[in-house]
Amino acid sequence: MRAAFVTVIAILWAVAAAQAQSYPSKPITIVIPLAAGGAVDTMVRTMMESLRASLGQPILVENIGGAGGTTGINRVARAAPDGYTISVGTWGTHVVNAFVYSPPYDLAKDFETVALLPSVPHWIIARKNLPPANLQELVAYMKANAGKVTAGSVGAGGSSAICSYYLGKATGTTTTLVPYRGGAPALQDIVAGNVDTMCDLAANSLSQVRAGNIKAYAVTAKNRLATAPEIPTTDEAGVPGVHIALWTGLWVPKGTPKDIVAKLNAAVGQTLADPAVRQRVVDVGFEIPAREQLTPEALAAFHKAETEKWWPIIRAANIKAE
Repeated sequence: MRAAFVTVIAILWAVAAAQAQSYPSKPITIVIPLAAGGAVDTMVRTMMESLRASLGQPILVENIGGAGGTTGINRVARAAPDGYTISVGTWGTHVVNAFVYSPPYDLAKDFETVALLPSVPHWIIARKNLPPANLQELVAYMKANAGKVTAGSVGAGGSSAICSYYLGKATGTTTTLVPYRGGAPALQDIVAGNVDTMCDLAANSLSQVRAGNIKAYAVTAKNRLATAPEIPTTDEAGVPGVHIALWTGLWVPKGTPKDIVAKLNAAVGQTLADPAVRQRVVDVGFEIPAREQLTPEALAAFHKAETEKWWPIIRAANIKAE
């Protein structure tokens, strides 16, 4: 019996090794757990051609939204661990959702990390005719109009809502959240002057700021945006420490062979080292992680640190899914 068991294990190991050596031998599907056309979707698609060239197979993109991204992530959690179904994950899907929702998967038990992808900071924007001229004036204005200043929010538990809460906690201010089903309609109401402010992804509203249709007070990051260097950071604008970014990464189902994970990781590294890809990623408002941050181990450590940082904040805010 024991000999038979050992034989079976040896056969399974040999099959897995053979699959890893020939990988990839067919198209790969990357699941983006968000609607098409958004900032993350745009950024990921700028990388597709270089990833395809590196891996030598077509890459199919599936946008599977719903339940804050949990529907798409669950699709990958239930996929075969063979490297042919990959998930894009974000700060929202892999930190916020695990607390705000009750997802049918366990991120630690059901997934393997592959690589950290580019990130995009938030920035504090407002309708162009809102009186404050800078962030400190905005804080004073919100204090003088406590609870009367409106803030657009994508859902009740999205990053814009958490960012608004985080800013309020740091400045002792309160706003009235106006939830939307997506970033586009929220931004439209900022442009139209129907909502006062929003803590938005910089990549979403960059074109509107450039066009002068809305104003941007500060970037919620340690460094200014390369694509909007005239906008100060929150540290420079007088509200230090308010840093919040939507980072992204790649995950595969638990049990995916390490050789396959290594091949995917190498492809990401080659793609993000390509000058043309780097420029396109920066042009859409994202920031590229340093090379040493691209390992699977680095993503796992970063994900753990972000979870430990943000869960107490989300818990204190009592943020729940709608």
